[in-house]
Amino acid sequence: MAVESAIELSVESAIEAVRSVTYLREPIVTTGMSDVHVVGLCGSLRNESYTRVALGVVLEAAEEAGATVELLDLREYELPLFDADVDRADAGDADELARRVREADAIVLGTPMYHGSFSSPLKTAIDYCGFDEFEDKTVGLLAVSGGAFPVSALDQLRSVCRALNAWVIPHEAAVPTPRSAIEDGALVDEKLENRVATLGRRAVQYATIEPDPESFESEQNVGASGK
Repeated sequence: MAVESAIELSVESAIEAVRSVTYLREPIVTTGMSDVHVVGLCGSLRNESYTRVALGVVLEAAEEAGATVELLDLREYELPLFDADVDRADAGDADELARRVREADAIVLGTPMYHGSFSSPLKTAIDYCGFDEFEDKTVGLLAVSGGAFPVSALDQLRSVCRALNAWVIPHEAAVPTPRSAIEDGALVDEKLENRVATLGRRAVQYATIEPDPESFESEQNVGASGK
């Protein structure tokens, strides 16, 4: 009996140890983290932008998870086409935009898909940023396509983020055929809404994740320092 009791205790201890390890490995959803600040950068300039609607869902979910949030609407910023010969301080509102991005703990990039890629307003906004704004920063990706899934736009944004040594959230959100997915400024597909909202929750959850080692792309990105 003593031997059986010892075996039972050993098994119970082993199970408890496995449970402990499993618990530690599971992502922990953070709530009440008022010190986490999430910004959403909207790459669409349309007044009735589907991207802006979807990004609003992301930010609302991030706020519900305990973060402070801010929508960076590029319609409100004067951003001339990027010219490397012009100082950022002399390029309209570029300095102010970069400051707001830099102060964020997590960034969500939202874009419509144009010609299989992300939008030129978003590209210009990112071009005015560098390592100071993105390095070791958690970034979420959201793309909206008038047709099928905007996979290529998401893939290209992921490559840009690697070049800036940002940590991209594995979960990404795509909104295809938004004319049927969005009505009266709201997502009407429950599964799609949950997927988009999950991106906001992940942005808070992983805002303070330990960064990865520098990527090869970032090591070669000589223009991203000292913007």
